[in-house]
Amino acid sequence: MSRPQKRATVHDIAAAAGVSRGTVSRVLNGGYVSAEARAAIEAAILEVGYVPNNAARTLKMRRSQAVGFVALEPHSLFLDDPNIGSIMLGANAALSLADHQMVSLVVESQRDTERVARYLSGGFVDGAIVVSARTRDPIIKVIADLGLPAAFVGHPPELSDNIPFVGIDNVGSAQAITARLAASGRRRIGMIAAALDRDSGIDRLTGFKTALGTGYDPALVADVPHYDYGSGAKGMRLLLEREPSIDGVFAASDAIAAGALETLREAGRSVPGDVGVVGFDDSTWAVRCQPQLSTVHQPAKELGSYAAQLVLRQLRGETLEPGGQMLPTPIVWRDSA
Repeated sequence: MSRPQKRATVHDIAAAAGVSRGTVSRVLNGGYVSAEARAAIEAAILEVGYVPNNAARTLKMRRSQAVGFVALEPHSLFLDDPNIGSIMLGANAALSLADHQMVSLVVESQRDTERVARYLSGGFVDGAIVVSARTRDPIIKVIADLGLPAAFVGHPPELSDNIPFVGIDNVGSAQAITARLAASGRRRIGMIAAALDRDSGIDRLTGFKTALGTGYDPALVADVPHYDYGSGAKGMRLLLEREPSIDGVFAASDAIAAGALETLREAGRSVPGDVGVVGFDDSTWAVRCQPQLSTVHQPAKELGSYAAQLVLRQLRGETLEPGGQMLPTPIVWRDSA
């Protein structure tokens, strides 16, 4: 029976390179040595087949080299929402470049909250990126109490300016696209408003109200729980029941707009002939729809990448400026309005 091959050590590298163990350690930990010594050590590493013991390094540094991606969304929406997927890909790319692993943590129920809180408290991750945090969400308090390096995508209302975040101007963006919809000649404009328990949903409704001014009618707002296709179909049915002559709709996300388009087709309404529809996100939903959606471009990958960089900067000991960063959100005008 063959014995497992012995793992090469720092001693083996030092012997092969003809230098001290301390010199080898300086090279492995990024310290300064002469160019000649570094070349000899690098050659010796290849010769002896040395592989760093990351487990031992983690114990010594008390770091896991992992960052949690905490999505406070229903499990089904986590899988179906291309916006969340793009944020995750952007975060993972930035963490990967820094040799950090991303751990996905989906919170839908109270049981999930308790489980994730225990996980975060157990030292399994060095930091956290939080997406879709709701007002007074207990996960926010857990992260604050732990003093865990964290960054939020979006800006939950109860957070202080000292907690870093990256987001978009949901109010201004919603106001801009609603105003453009109104400028196309629509007179009875409604909104399918989602996720009013978090900042993005509240802010998009605020922007919609501001754009319409005295023309705003609260009866033409359908309140739905999630940024998903089913909520859009349901919300559009509610609006048609309340106002059969509705001729414009601002959907709080592209997935919601896609659901609204299906309901309008079933009702025999043409888009944009009878009803103009606009969405929000510029996700893959926007170009899959027929007609393609006029929408607000949300830079999802950039949001994820920026949030990851905020966490990594904290882990490096950098002091961050108070407040957060807002990324631009241009309107993309297509055929649906």
